[in-house]
Amino acid sequence: MSLLASKSPIYATVKSLGALFAFIITGLFIDSSYMAEQTKNAQFYANIIIVVGFGLVFLQVNKRVKEQMIAAVIIAVLGEYLFSIALGMYTYRLENVPHYIPIGHALVYVAVLYFSKAASIKKNKIKIERFLTIFILIYATVFLIFKNDVFGFVMTIATLLILRKKPRERLFYLTMYITVAYLEIIGTTYQCWWWPSTAWNTIPFLPSHNPPSGISLFYFLLDLGTLWLYKQRHRITWSRMKNIRKLREQDIFLKEL
Repeated sequence: MSLLASKSPIYATVKSLGALFAFIITGLFIDSSYMAEQTKNAQFYANIIIVVGFGLVFLQVNKRVKEQMIAAVIIAVLGEYLFSIALGMYTYRLENVPHYIPIGHALVYVAVLYFSKAASIKKNKIKIERFLTIFILIYATVFLIFKNDVFGFVMTIATLLILRKKPRERLFYLTMYITVAYLEIIGTTYQCWWWPSTAWNTIPFLPSHNPPSGISLFYFLLDLGTLWLYKQRHRITWSRMKNIRKLREQDIFLKEL
């Protein structure tokens, strides 16, 4: 059964996010502090596993998504070296940028994209968005109250405010928030990386938990950059698609009148 055409939201969720979550918990465990005590090559093995996973997914997606996966890896490399190495926003176990991290960003992007595009998910879009919004608010508030995670809470509120005026992208980014929260909890629990006690370890009035709750705000930069690169390579196609979308919206408006 095709994930995108599936009539079951449970099937679509398990096939996309379920598979991703299982891959994350397995792949990051290979680079965990526990595995590092067993072998000096833990990160190397994690790199191999993620590369194989990337290859398997890459072979199954269409040409458009293939381009977006490549763009996501390129942007993720630049972003990781900027935020981790140059700015010290977070630190990896070996104080480097593991090769599997930028590749992993692309896998997260694809899984969330396919989940949000599945027919059964789009059919229940409003209900899912409401549920995710409530969950996110509770999640960030718990981190704020019990973990003093001001940094994460501020980023969460900023994310939700931005999405108020982004109805077309809202489901994708709310899902990305949940996915990143899961990824960060697993990664920091395994001690693959860690976050300082304040934002960038330099802003005392923004105390942070390890991990901060709303860090998906920075993943949005990756997603926007990926889409921007694709638009630049296919300007004519993208312009045609936007015109078709406008005509459809106008037709729906006229019918409602």
